[in-house]
Amino acid sequence: MARIQQVLSMVKFSHSIFALPFALQAAWLAAGGMPEPVTLTLILVAAVAARTAAMAFNRWADRDIDGDNPRTASREIPSGVLSANYVLAVVIVSSVVFVAASWALNPLAGKLSFPVLAVLLGYSLVKRFSFLAHMVLGLALALAPLAAWIAVRGTADGLWGGVAWLAVAVWTWVGGFDVIYSCQDADYDREHGLHSIPARFGVSRALVISRCLHVVTVVCLVQFGMGAQLGWIYMVAIGISACLLAWEQSLVKAHDLSRVNLAFFTINGWIGVMLFLALMIDLAWISGGQVL
Repeated sequence: MARIQQVLSMVKFSHSIFALPFALQAAWLAAGGMPEPVTLTLILVAAVAARTAAMAFNRWADRDIDGDNPRTASREIPSGVLSANYVLAVVIVSSVVFVAASWALNPLAGKLSFPVLAVLLGYSLVKRFSFLAHMVLGLALALAPLAAWIAVRGTADGLWGGVAWLAVAVWTWVGGFDVIYSCQDADYDREHGLHSIPARFGVSRALVISRCLHVVTVVCLVQFGMGAQLGWIYMVAIGISACLLAWEQSLVKAHDLSRVNLAFFTINGWIGVMLFLALMIDLAWISGGQVL
């Protein structure tokens, strides 16, 4: 149990709340309500396994960097809590579970699991040669709603009418808040030849870029809501999300990064869960004439 707790801490299991609610939104929309229990269970297994593989690989690939950076030196591998080989084994097992769950869903999901896994694992290497690593991370999470749609439908038909807007919203949302988070390491990255938007453009300009990305997020969420023919409940949730994003941006200043964790973890968690709940209620309202 202690080892399992250490692994869950390493992969930040609680942060599954970032991508999972968006995958569930697409699943609910594709099914016109709650998906079949077996399908929903396999989606949850695939999503958790995929994220575990990605996070564990990130920790494994960055073990030397994390050990050298004072901010991350206490992470599990540099501190000796978990061995590099053990973490690599977690990557392999999680990847196998993800691929197996994808094939169990349907053939198209199974075939696409391999390129998806390549993106999830490949993200961890991008900062070694490109400052666009934030957008690759955004892409990795943006695949979640697209994958959930295919998991339910077994086909990509109808994907581009609405859910694609949700994927772009996730892409820019994640990219925007990852830019904020990486501001903490701007000096370290610049000095050690690592690439990020803050390291390349400076923290002040990076925060402006983050704000622009989050404006795009709100626009895409509105487009998604309209394309999916969702009602006023979801639109209100989008409005609240916009306010939360504005609050998130206001918490972080170029000269004061002390509240990055509140901006990065807490607020973004609220956004994902709220939008999912709003979509469920909205679909229930539209289909049944009353809120569940």
